[in-house]
Amino acid sequence: MMIDLIVHIASSNGLATPVAERALGIVLNGAERQGSPLADIVFKKVPGARTLAARTGAEIGAPTGDIARLIEQTPGGRRYVNVSMISALQDAGLDHKAIGTLLPSIGSWMQSVHGMNDIGHLGDLMSLAGSPARGKEVRAA
Repeated sequence: MMIDLIVHIASSNGLATPVAERALGIVLNGAERQGSPLADIVFKKVPGARTLAARTGAEIGAPTGDIARLIEQTPGGRRYVNVSMISALQDAGLDHKAIGTLLPSIGSWMQSVHGMNDIGHLGDLMSLAGSPARGKEVRAA
């Protein structure tokens, strides 16, 4: 299932498969660090997603301590995670267009495979991360 998602991201965004895998890991790591509902849903539905997020986080030097994770869920911390995530995606070889289509491609796969709606917008990760109200809106079709 993880391989299918990575192949979908690669073909949707014109990326090589290893680049798509790294990009997915970066996004999932950033989403998890912010407490985003996106991460929880993908982790539950896609075996290996949590491992990919953790491995990629270790490779890019993402904080792992409990206190750091709490700080990353504050408004200023989320802003820092967003900036570092975009920077890591650029370092992985994605341009602005590929970064902008990355979450929608994850969302379209989640919709087609798992019937999940309301996933795949930058707001799911960035501006609404950790919002309890937003978490309740993410639902199965």
